[in-house]
Amino acid sequence: MPRAVLIAGPTASGKSGLALDLAEELGGIVINADSMQVYRELRVLTARPSVADEARAPHALYGSVDGSDAYSAGRYVADAKRVLDEAQKSRRLPIFVGGTGLYFKALIEGLSPIPPVAEDVRAFWRREAAEKGAAHVFAQLTARDSEMAGRLAPGDTQRIVRALEVIDSTGQSLAEWQRLPREPVLDLAETLPLLVMPERAELVQRIDRRFDEMIRIGALDEVAQLDRLGLDPKLPIMGALGVGPLRRHLAGTLSFDEAVEAGKVESRQYSKRQATWARGNMISWKRLNTQEMERERSKIVRFIQSRD
Repeated sequence: MPRAVLIAGPTASGKSGLALDLAEELGGIVINADSMQVYRELRVLTARPSVADEARAPHALYGSVDGSDAYSAGRYVADAKRVLDEAQKSRRLPIFVGGTGLYFKALIEGLSPIPPVAEDVRAFWRREAAEKGAAHVFAQLTARDSEMAGRLAPGDTQRIVRALEVIDSTGQSLAEWQRLPREPVLDLAETLPLLVMPERAELVQRIDRRFDEMIRIGALDEVAQLDRLGLDPKLPIMGALGVGPLRRHLAGTLSFDEAVEAGKVESRQYSKRQATWARGNMISWKRLNTQEMERERSKIVRFIQSRD
């Protein structure tokens, strides 16, 4: 009997549909493992579960974070632990699904036990980065923590700020914390890990069709509303697939057709990176193509119901 089901795969692969079917049939809860679907402002463009989907089975960690927040893997692990405990107390099968490899890695390998950063320290370094730029904060990090500075690109503002926050809050380099033993949330051996990987040609078609559908049901209006919030362009939400091209269309620098095509290209390129990461990091996961998904779904349902 698995402690949880893990379902990973590239964007538009059909993994969320599989997770929802399993949750509905097995009395499970679908738990998000996608770094963009946590943000409440982008339901359409991140392909978050619809209201109808959410009515079929319980969902968790979807649309739970404000776009002005730079959500992190550390916070995801804490939230995932809480939801996992709640699911087990209510005797619901936890089904984690998403395309963010780092989130799955954090669940099954753990993260370094870094203490929480003081809020005033976090606010200070974010303000420094926003007002004085990446070069300034990188120079600060180089002077105070040469090891972390040597690991980071000078323009990687988010990670530079994170390193400065940690050394300010704890008095120790982030590198020192990262060397400490990690505590996983789940033992991979106690889970059922599935990797949904359609054939490449089919996946490209699925990506293009889904992007067209997202445009049809309001993705452009969603990006316009996001723009009106005036968020820092370096925030993670602003890097969601399709946001950049659609913003450029709204600003008048791309035609509508060019923006749609650019959004599709972004998504295809991202799916390639996801597939490459999965092949290198999810070697022991059971790999499924589209034809195998339905057969596997029936087998999983029979297997778990026989042990219920």
